[in-house]
Amino acid sequence: MPSFDIVSEIDMNQANNAVENAKRELETRYDFRGVDAKIEFKKDHIELTAEADQQVMQLFDIFATKASKLQMDVSSFKLEKEDRHGKYITRHIVIKQGIDKELAKKIVKIVKESSIKVQVAIQGEELRVTGKNRDDLQAAIQLVRGSDLGQPFQFKNFRD
Repeated sequence: MPSFDIVSEIDMNQANNAVENAKRELETRYDFRGVDAKIEFKKDHIELTAEADQQVMQLFDIFATKASKLQMDVSSFKLEKEDRHGKYITRHIVIKQGIDKELAKKIVKIVKESSIKVQVAIQGEELRVTGKNRDDLQAAIQLVRGSDLGQPFQFKNFRD
């Protein structure tokens, strides 16, 4: 029976490359001369630190531009709340990896309501979609791509 997996993964090397490119641009930007601002790649998140909230948002814009140039979907990065340390403001960018249970249930519901003849099974942080023919699987892929769920998805292990 044909099947495929729906996953949501980010290549951490590409995310690190985007951070390094943003650091390089930060060094050459005229509006950041003499400003103590930095972008750091941590194990599971990215930290933006500057003296003003506006500068932190500019750092995020620089990073988002670099990430999109590397064909990364910017919706995989979620800007979290800010921390204040003296005169510095730090914001964390969480990298969305995997499909959480709430989103998985929403995808299952969308596919079931569409009356496409496929079965969707939640397997941890990914979904397995099985059906009797390829056309139904292709329709399921188009349905998930067309749904605005706030996170990018990849479709892997397409088997006949």
